[in-house]
Amino acid sequence: MRANYKLQRLFIDAPLTSGETEPLGKDQAHYLLSVLRLDEGAQVLVFNGRDGEFAATLRPQGKKAANLEIGGQTRVQPPQSRLDFLFAPIKVGRLDYLVQKATEMGVGRITPVFTDHTQLHKVNGPRLEANILEAAEQCGNLAIPELGPAVKLEALLADWDPARRIIFCNESEAGNNPAAALSAITEHDLALLIGPEGGFSEREREKLTSLPFVTPIPLGPRILRADTAAVAALTAVQMTIGDW
Repeated sequence: MRANYKLQRLFIDAPLTSGETEPLGKDQAHYLLSVLRLDEGAQVLVFNGRDGEFAATLRPQGKKAANLEIGGQTRVQPPQSRLDFLFAPIKVGRLDYLVQKATEMGVGRITPVFTDHTQLHKVNGPRLEANILEAAEQCGNLAIPELGPAVKLEALLADWDPARRIIFCNESEAGNNPAAALSAITEHDLALLIGPEGGFSEREREKLTSLPFVTPIPLGPRILRADTAAVAALTAVQMTIGDW
């Protein structure tokens, strides 16, 4: 069932049960009361990534605080996506966009991966998590992607479970259309690997293509920015072997 986009959605980091009253944090109360100017009795939707989505009624407590009365469940919690998203960190503004779009596209886990040509050598975990939650609120997702710790590519591959196939976006792969390579994949547990702005090094490409659990795919005849490549590849995967 799709989300009701007519109502404001809020992530609540607490168990959700019909009939309970949940106090809002300062920032969320300010947003509903002062930014959106919602009144007593206004209806919103709440979710926590575990218990599904619930209708809730706003009960202001003065001008700066508010509670939510939790009503009936509007959507049950779906299973977590079996598609992981592995990406080389890029410049901060576009990194925010990349993480938001990966969340919208329905990935189950997001992991920053440092490669030979990665330009950003550390990531702001709380900022990425905030972008994930904001995207989930806006796009209607109930299953929130888990944010994995940043890891070097060599360490990632050394500890990888070979039962989960990695789809490797290889700018050197022959051909333009990824459909044939994707259609040949039979595994259900998948990961998509997107490289940095400068692409993967030759050493990394040789390593990746030598592994039996890696499938390289092309992404068309044009050179794509890393954030554009991520959206294009996620679309191809979801349409071919994903949940579309």
